[in-house]
Amino acid sequence: MRLAAALLVALCVFVAAAAAQAPAPIVLMISVDGLRPDYVTAADKHGLKIPALRRFVAEGAFAEGVEGVIPTVTYPSHTTLITGVSPAKHGIFSNTIFDPLRTGPAAWYWYAEDIRVPTLWEAAARAGWATASVQWPASVGARVTWNIPEYWRGNAAEDAKLQRAVSTPGLLAELEAELGPYPRALEAEDDEARGRFAVRLLEKKRPALLTLHLSALDHVQHETAPFSAETFAALERLDAVVARLRDTAERLGPGRAFVAIVSDHGFARIEAQLNLFTAFREAGLPGVERGAVADWTAMPWVAGGSAAIVLKNPADAAVLAKVRELLDRLAADPANGIDRVLDADALRARGGFPTASFLVGLKPGWRMSTTPRGPLLSKSQGGTHGHLPDVPDLRAAFFLIGPGVPPGRALGLIDMRDVAPTLARRVGLPLPTADGKILLP
Repeated sequence: MRLAAALLVALCVFVAAAAAQAPAPIVLMISVDGLRPDYVTAADKHGLKIPALRRFVAEGAFAEGVEGVIPTVTYPSHTTLITGVSPAKHGIFSNTIFDPLRTGPAAWYWYAEDIRVPTLWEAAARAGWATASVQWPASVGARVTWNIPEYWRGNAAEDAKLQRAVSTPGLLAELEAELGPYPRALEAEDDEARGRFAVRLLEKKRPALLTLHLSALDHVQHETAPFSAETFAALERLDAVVARLRDTAERLGPGRAFVAIVSDHGFARIEAQLNLFTAFREAGLPGVERGAVADWTAMPWVAGGSAAIVLKNPADAAVLAKVRELLDRLAADPANGIDRVLDADALRARGGFPTASFLVGLKPGWRMSTTPRGPLLSKSQGGTHGHLPDVPDLRAAFFLIGPGVPPGRALGLIDMRDVAPTLARRVGLPLPTADGKILLP
């Protein structure tokens, strides 16, 4: 009995020691900005040559669609992807910060200190893993070992110095000595270069978790619309980036590499735009002097295919009633392209824009104008996002391969908040603050 007990204790100690010495997995989360899931799941229908992405459908688990957050734009969506909570909880409410007086250039939610909940990066750090990130939104100052955040100000040559200043000290200089200047534009060749930086980070720094944001597909769809020849050409080039990253991860971590392909939103073709600033100005809600906003009582906060309506004093019943009457009148005319108007309670229940009193969501085919002047209605072209997340065109993508991930597993329509906890559970990271469901055992 004593011998058996001693042997059992020794076995437990051996197993614990072996587990402690087991290498961490290699986890890649690659965001292809604006990737519609049907570009991959219906690749044959579109004639797309994307063999690397198609492998994820056959060899891993995938969502038929991901219902995103309010608003369906880049920065709040990417933060939900790494936290598993909605924007009202994580703190990144839109791409740009609300600035009703337009005091300067649009200020984006660049900084990780604005994120109010734990991230996958922090969960990995608590597990003792090294991490890396390339071009991820809201990552300036993030708790990332090797970080090249997304950041720009003037889109000038001086931005290269700024990029070095906000990245991990010495990292860009080290990588640029091998790979050339870090790219600052949004074309496919720039994403190919970012892919090379990510590959080299994997090879040299061996992070256990790497996040990468590729933005060219979003850029070309804004200019040419979804399903355009230019859109498909860009995606085929990004497919090669995905292939190289997956090959690198599996070469460096055979049998322990996980690769997730995600996106922040889908895309809708646009033909017209609605200028709520014009309607609000005509109603006397912002005061305008010499073409500039001098004062305001209620103002749109535009996010592509939707706009939150913020009141300077949300408790002002007279202004609230005036805004409600204006929005009801606009929504009643089909010519204005409004899908629906959410009030504050409905908006809070869906986790978006906690400081807003209303949200105006447009139909596909429409976008909100961001200019303070101009006609109420005008023609437009190209593509956009930002509409309410239950609009089918706005569904995002999720594909996952790795050890133990069942091949060919269709997950159906999922919630974007499910991505972070599902990935965390699969790779052994605790993320108890996430609100989403774990989709795989």
